Amino acid sequence: MRINDEQQIATYYQALLDRSPEYVGSFFVGVKTTLVFCIATCRARKPKRENVEFYTQFKEALDAGYRPCKICRPTENAHLAPPLVEKALQLLRANPKEKVSDDQLRKLGISPEMLRRWFGQHYGMTFQAFQRMLRINTALEELKLGKRSTETAFTVGYESISGFGYTYKKVLGHSPMHSADAAVIVIQRLTTPLGPMFVCATEQGICLLEFVDRRMLETEFKDLQRLLKARIIAGENQHTRQAEQELAEYFAGHRQYFGVAIHTPGTDFQLSVWKALQGIPYGETVSYQTQADAIGKPLAVRAVASANGCNRIAIIVPCHRVIGKDGSLTGYGGGLERKRWLLEHEQAYVRTNDTLI
Repeated sequence: MRINDEQQIATYYQALLDRSPEYVGSFFVGVKTTLVFCIATCRARKPKRENVEFYTQFKEALDAGYRPCKICRPTENAHLAPPLVEKALQLLRANPKEKVSDDQLRKLGISPEMLRRWFGQHYGMTFQAFQRMLRINTALEELKLGKRSTETAFTVGYESISGFGYTYKKVLGHSPMHSADAAVIVIQRLTTPLGPMFVCATEQGICLLEFVDRRMLETEFKDLQRLLKARIIAGENQHTRQAEQELAEYFAGHRQYFGVAIHTPGTDFQLSVWKALQGIPYGETVSYQTQADAIGKPLAVRAVASANGCNRIAIIVPCHRVIGKDGSLTGYGGGLERKRWLLEHEQAYVRTNDTLI
């Protein structure tokens, strides 16, 4: 929301003048004279007090008509993991089978309490719960390769078979003995110029890519787990890693086609609509009527719009390229300003770059 409390505004304005790193992500400041918004540590020349207004979320600044500052890149840097959090994440990636204790973190200069707060805010769970899910995901992969549960339990850092079995069942909903055909959905958080996103994937491919502030996100999670008969757990696989790389290339202006596999459960009609979306060329737009004509359902414009709204894979399945018949920017789950940004981004690069992937 927009901040109206004068004392809080004074505190935030002083933090802006001081470039205080502890306020990064706490507020976003819109500069009326330039129509850009920044984070606390921005290096740009400081605006006068009467020319700024403060917001609690960057999406609110976008909705108010401000553009991300090109110097401090607020939608990226406000949500990047702080250096010590990134250090802890790298430790997990380097040792996916080992339990990292609070004592180990403290010896590395990492506060367990800080980690707990950051993971609670950005993942909705503690750091210990996050790493527990990673270890269980590692265990599942090993069990599917034919390893025995006893061997796997000790390999992923459990000191007792019963403790491993209890945690495994609590996370995945079944015992290690029933893992051969078990399905899971891994979820990974990544940062983009338009804000953080969640990417989910099964063994078949990406099944969700959404901005973390999407209102229907919890419903989408529930629907995915029901449709795929799988649980969502923290982790990554080859599809999430490929999606992260390709999205980085897309936002850098070097990619217009995505090669990552997708896994999109839906009705036959929804699948036909989503396939048509993937046929819309980079840098171009079509109307809902044109999309309905493309799938041979010219009278199903409203149904097509509804199916677009059910698309769970933003950007890669480009529903942002569909606009109203009159050229207006119609609804978009990530917000109209993000839709506008994506279209302008693509149109700028398709005109100036002939070497896109």
